[in-house]
Amino acid sequence: MENEVIIQLHTVIDDHGNKETSSSKQVGNYYRKNNIDVLAFEEKTEDDFSIKSMITIQPGKVNIKRSGSVSMNQQFRSEKVTENVYTHPHGHLHMETYTKSIRYQALEDGQEGQLEIDYTVKLNGQDERNHSLVLNYKKEDAE
Repeated sequence: MENEVIIQLHTVIDDHGNKETSSSKQVGNYYRKNNIDVLAFEEKTEDDFSIKSMITIQPGKVNIKRSGSVSMNQQFRSEKVTENVYTHPHGHLHMETYTKSIRYQALEDGQEGQLEIDYTVKLNGQDERNHSLVLNYKKEDAE
């Protein structure tokens, strides 16, 4: 099953009280196979670079794979530490992610899907920062 969906992504990084927020809205595709949900979309950066994102959601586990001018394969596992390398035009960063919680409501008839992840990230061994990610998605015709 494939559906075109509107995806709204909102992230907050809390660096000891200094908060950076980011929001974006894209049209993407939603697939469901067995107990795995996949969201795929492409976003353009302010510099007109293209980044493809694929978010795979399974019980207790989320994987965000990005490719293009920015690439990473970030895994979130409830109450576990995962590591990956974040690559962007200015170099590579080692990322250590600790997932505090994952909450997920799958897309259902007449109801939007929602993914919430609370986690911390250490970049290149620096102090960890608190992150939260909220992703809402709904069928495009469900305005």
